[in-house]
Amino acid sequence: MSIVTALLPFIILLPPFSGFGNQTDFVDGFAQAGVWVLLAVGLNVVVGLAGLLDLGYAAFFAIGAYTYAYGASPFSHNHIPFWPMLLIGAAVAAIFGLLLGAPTLRLRGDYLAIVTLGFGEIVPVVFNNSDKYTNGTNGITALYQPAIPGLFPNGFGFGNPVPYYITVAAIIAVAMILLYRLQDSRLGRAWMAVREDELAAASMGINTVTTKLLAFAIGASTSGLAGVYLSSKLAIVSPTQFGFTVSFTVLAMVVLGGMGNIWGVAVGAFVIYELQSQGLKQLNNFFASSGFPAIHLGFINIDFSTINFLNYQYLLYGLALVAMMLLRPEGLFPSRRRKAELHDVDDAGAANQELVEA
Repeated sequence: MSIVTALLPFIILLPPFSGFGNQTDFVDGFAQAGVWVLLAVGLNVVVGLAGLLDLGYAAFFAIGAYTYAYGASPFSHNHIPFWPMLLIGAAVAAIFGLLLGAPTLRLRGDYLAIVTLGFGEIVPVVFNNSDKYTNGTNGITALYQPAIPGLFPNGFGFGNPVPYYITVAAIIAVAMILLYRLQDSRLGRAWMAVREDELAAASMGINTVTTKLLAFAIGASTSGLAGVYLSSKLAIVSPTQFGFTVSFTVLAMVVLGGMGNIWGVAVGAFVIYELQSQGLKQLNNFFASSGFPAIHLGFINIDFSTINFLNYQYLLYGLALVAMMLLRPEGLFPSRRRKAELHDVDDAGAANQELVEA
């Protein structure tokens, strides 16, 4: 993690990346991508390890962000430092994860997805309509920035993205270390047993109630970390930042990255965010300044310098999802178990087809 963090700002100085933007823009994009990496590795606990379909994950993201807004902003008249607020935001989000998990213990599959979707829609609406406590649609602004005594006593500021980049890399590294330890622990094996067959896991003595509750809590705490970090970086928190699109995007990142594989999900989320946001943005700048010639196809003239690729990001995203599910359903970097499960099913289906034909 340290090597990758150190090399990324210098790799972008090499062709072809150097032709798509300056170093500051790329580093700021990397810092922003770290938020989605945190969200993806957290949701991977719930969906990839425990097998619980959560479509309201953005709710915990919002709870972590508003927790920081209440703890470090002129709106609340509190000025708690950023570093303890990371733990507080994670803890508050984990508590709400338990509150969501408790009434859904008997639900599975589509029914669980519908309940979590409802929770994910309720939370932003509550923040949006509670003007007295959340400032409504205007959001809470002027949030205090992270500070380090001696280095950044007055906060990181907005002109230099490097401190934010290093901070989110450190948060991701700690989160991934803890998640790897959990994955290899008794609890991690219990999650995977529940994912494979909840009835069989209960028959073998696994307490499925506490196992699923802990999955919701730990996944929510990681989302809370992302919320605290993002709100401190943007210095604003608003209900419009936490819509269903966030939950869907993070779930797609988990599936495309490789469900059940921690580092695969992290790399997949980083790559997808960079291609979807940074890549298309820099592509606009590249074609606008490069003088790329227009292409004439019969009656159609395509001038890339006039195309805003950001307007087509969800079209390209959807095409990538369809292609990925058809060609590589296990994801870009699948876990060995997940890959074996999918290919065993394919091999068994092919064998059965051969028997039928024979």
